[in-house]
Amino acid sequence: MLSYFTMGLTFAFAAAIQPGPFLAYLISQTLSNGFRRTWPSAFAPLLSDVPIALAALTLLSLAPPHLLALLQCAGGLFLLYLATAAFKVWRNFDGRAAQTRAGTVFKAAAVNLLNPNPYLGWALVTGPLLLKAWHEAPAAAIALLVGFYGTMIGTTLVVLLLFASASGLGERANRLLMGLSALGLGAFAAYELWAGARAF
Repeated sequence: MLSYFTMGLTFAFAAAIQPGPFLAYLISQTLSNGFRRTWPSAFAPLLSDVPIALAALTLLSLAPPHLLALLQCAGGLFLLYLATAAFKVWRNFDGRAAQTRAGTVFKAAAVNLLNPNPYLGWALVTGPLLLKAWHEAPAAAIALLVGFYGTMIGTTLVVLLLFASASGLGERANRLLMGLSALGLGAFAAYELWAGARAF
C-alpha cells in the first residue's frame, strides 16, 4: 500500500510542476488577483478528472492483460518524454506566466478539462496503475488516489504561494521544483518500463 501511495505522490508532484495551460492559468490568477482568491482553484482537478478517469477506467477494464502491459510501457515512454521536457524547462527556466482573465474553480476545471495532459496521464499512467492496485487490494487503490490528489493539490498550492511572494524567490524555488520533477519523472519512467516489460 505504501508503494502505491509513493507512486501516486511521485507522479502527482511531477504533474503539478509541469508547465501547461492549467498551471499557467493558476499562476496568472495568483499574480493578478492574489493567493486568497486563487487557492480554491487548485482543487479543480477533483472536478475535471472525474469524467476523464471514468472513461479511462471503463476502457482499460475491457482491455486484455497484454494490452495493459503495452500501455504501461507506453506510459513509461510518456513519462520519459515529460522528464525530458521538465529537464529542458529547468535548464532554460525564465518563470514567465501567461496572462489570462480572472476566473473561478469551474473555469479552472474547464481549463484542465481541455488540457490533454490529464487524458494522457489517466490513459497511460494513473489508470493502469489504479486497476493494478485495485486487483491487489482496494486499500492500495485508495492509497494511490490519496497520494496522487493530496500531493497534486498540495504542490499546486505551494507553487502559487511562492509566486504570490517575491517574484525572484518564486522563480528560483519553482526552478528547483522543476529539477526535482524531472528526476522524479525519470525514476518513475524507468519503473513503468521495467514493470511493463516484465508483464510480457
